[in-house]
Amino acid sequence: MQSRSESSASFAAAGAQLAALFVNATAAGRDVLNQQELTSLLSSGPIPLVTEPQLPNLVPFGELQICLNNTREFGLVISAGSGGLDRELDAGNFKWGRVAVHAVVELTDAHDFLTQFKRTLAYQKLTITANRRAHAVPDEQLTQCFKFLLELAGTSAPSVPGSRHTLTGLTLNVEQDDDRLVVRGAECTFGIQQAARLGRPIHKIDKLIHPGSIGIIGVSASNMNFGRIILHNLLGSGYSKDKLTIIRAGETEIDGVRCVESLKALSGKLDLLIVAVAASAVYELVDEIIDTDAVESVMLIPGGLGETQKSKEPAAGLADRINANHCRPGGGPIFLGANCLGVVSHPGSYDSWFIPLERLPKPPKKPQRNSVMLSQSGAFMITRLSQNPWLDPRYMLALGNQTDLTHGDLLRFFAEQPEIDTIGIYIEGFKDRDGLDFAIAVRAAVKNGKQVVVYKSGKTSPGASSVMGHTASIAGDTALFVSVLRQAGAMVAEDISTFDDLLYIAGALHHKTVGKRLGAISGAGFESVGIADSIDSDNFSMEMGTLEPATIRRVEDILIAKKLQALVEVRNPIDINPGADDETHLQITEAFVQDPNIDAVVVGLDPTAPSVRALVESTLRPGFDIQDPKSTVYLMPPIVLRNGKPIIGIIDGGSLYDAMAAKLMDQGVCIFRNCARGTKALVRYIEVRMYADNINHRNR
Repeated sequence: MQSRSESSASFAAAGAQLAALFVNATAAGRDVLNQQELTSLLSSGPIPLVTEPQLPNLVPFGELQICLNNTREFGLVISAGSGGLDRELDAGNFKWGRVAVHAVVELTDAHDFLTQFKRTLAYQKLTITANRRAHAVPDEQLTQCFKFLLELAGTSAPSVPGSRHTLTGLTLNVEQDDDRLVVRGAECTFGIQQAARLGRPIHKIDKLIHPGSIGIIGVSASNMNFGRIILHNLLGSGYSKDKLTIIRAGETEIDGVRCVESLKALSGKLDLLIVAVAASAVYELVDEIIDTDAVESVMLIPGGLGETQKSKEPAAGLADRINANHCRPGGGPIFLGANCLGVVSHPGSYDSWFIPLERLPKPPKKPQRNSVMLSQSGAFMITRLSQNPWLDPRYMLALGNQTDLTHGDLLRFFAEQPEIDTIGIYIEGFKDRDGLDFAIAVRAAVKNGKQVVVYKSGKTSPGASSVMGHTASIAGDTALFVSVLRQAGAMVAEDISTFDDLLYIAGALHHKTVGKRLGAISGAGFESVGIADSIDSDNFSMEMGTLEPATIRRVEDILIAKKLQALVEVRNPIDINPGADDETHLQITEAFVQDPNIDAVVVGLDPTAPSVRALVESTLRPGFDIQDPKSTVYLMPPIVLRNGKPIIGIIDGGSLYDAMAAKLMDQGVCIFRNCARGTKALVRYIEVRMYADNINHRNR
């Protein structure tokens, strides 16, 4: 049996052999390896290719499929999971991550990928089969197989510079023969390496979000068109008139802002140019922007640049011209859009959205803004902010069609900004190989201590079709997207509500220490049970922590002082009775959170209970309301601030209790309006935080 070092050397040699096989097959006019070539390639691997029609000890546990596939979005991806008929059946009946797992080859290793694979039904079948035959589960053989494939990928991935050929697919259909795994069928295809897009000068994003000067093209002197609305929003958000320039022939000023005839008439280079003209005028204007080199960054507002079949080819040519410009000294200007809503930058003191300010007021809710929202859809950001003002991002950028700047570019930039800790991203799709850049950017952000929350639309066929018509993106495979980005370290939301919850909770809990043991408190019996019933996610679960004796005594003393000792049994979860007042809820919360066996607390604040000060004004008991210094609104924020563990408050009640919730959220307390939603959000958050901690630990 080979040692691990011998195996590593053998696997590396197999990578060189694969390149030689591609050359020979190409000379023979083939883009697929034949049986002899496959047998030769796999002979150095840990799972042999067998051709015998019958194997005496073959166990019919179901086919396992292990693959390398060159995907359009992510480049070369390693996958493992159910094969054959099982794959089709499982895909329709089980959750994401149970049928198969995927990872981009640049962001995984054999041991990490085995950990991901252990979540699948295919691995569970392997385990059951091995146990029935009193054999060890073939973890070592699987690890070596994954290592072998990753070595092959290292020489033939699209990202490998200087390689003539790239692997497009390697599929191993694996079965169990006694105590070993064997390959019963294999296929390998390859193609010619394609040139990648030039890198964008992403340092210029600083000019985009902190512009010292802004120009606008497309402002009407007589009508309230999109350009004029943008101008008013810039002025209304506090951007100085002296730093603004309108490019419009025949006018000297509009709304007190000076005008110049053309880009050539500018007195100096602009940090940002906002383009709000008709789509038909954009093509010539972009050429002028490139030729004059008069601006550092450009915001392309117009739609009709790639979303329709008619505009697809001209828009692709436009993107090519912009990309070619990045090879110039200095990299040329960067472009945001086209078909984008614009940017809100609080540090930059400007709002370039073409939504009138009165339709979307943006009052500050956080004492310190620490998040970013990136979205292909401007309307997505508008609705999220309108419904969830406590998100209150520091920056909001709409990407539109990603003619130039991509999600990956912006994420790489914000991953390096120390004042940012949370990044929320809405994605409709990627252009070719942009998904790989994005996944790498996710991993870089996670390593820098950032939290990345992602929601992707276009999961269904009608949804995918709508994506193409909206921002000219190709939606791609959702299961692949979810698996790859979770493996990279992102929090991936399956729907819009989950995105809202994860982005909110991530921003609220970023600086808290996390763990798996939960404490649950409520004066409503159903709620304490409901918290305990909500501690499972797809692949992760929290557990109810066991209270220390000292904590039990502390809680008992609190109950005695409140004359509740005869009604309440101290346990976790604890039902503290509807007679418990604000102080009781919060004193027990702090006792729980300070217990070394508790990592997080979810507390139902019982707004409808008679002893809780939850109303704006109490008519039957004047002064017994949220203005009382003994109310939760006054007592809870200091507890949250001085404790390093997560505390989630639940206010399950109607509109009467909106003011209580709002005042707590304004002070940085994480509040949800029902126990299941709040606990599930916490569980999802803890899972990803702990995974991110493991990533960072492995890389120290």
